[in-house]
Amino acid sequence: MNDVRVTVYGKPGCHLCEDAVEVVARVCAELGTTYAEVDITADPDLQRRFGEQIPVTFVDGAQHDFWRVDERRLRAALGRAPGG
Repeated sequence: MNDVRVTVYGKPGCHLCEDAVEVVARVCAELGTTYAEVDITADPDLQRRFGEQIPVTFVDGAQHDFWRVDERRLRAALGRAPGG
């Protein structure tokens, strides 16, 4: 997952998570970058950390948004070089 720029932490059956993944997938496809989904229900530590904020998105390893993904903010973040 080293080349993944966007990570979405969520859980199955979460409509906000589905909405977030839809936005992330569309933006990443348009910009030619990668994303990954992580199911927090598979890890008790992730459940404790993100359980009340899902979906949580990270860009280049840094927390970016939670609950909803702002498409303009995501595009702006992905317009920067990784780590920049």
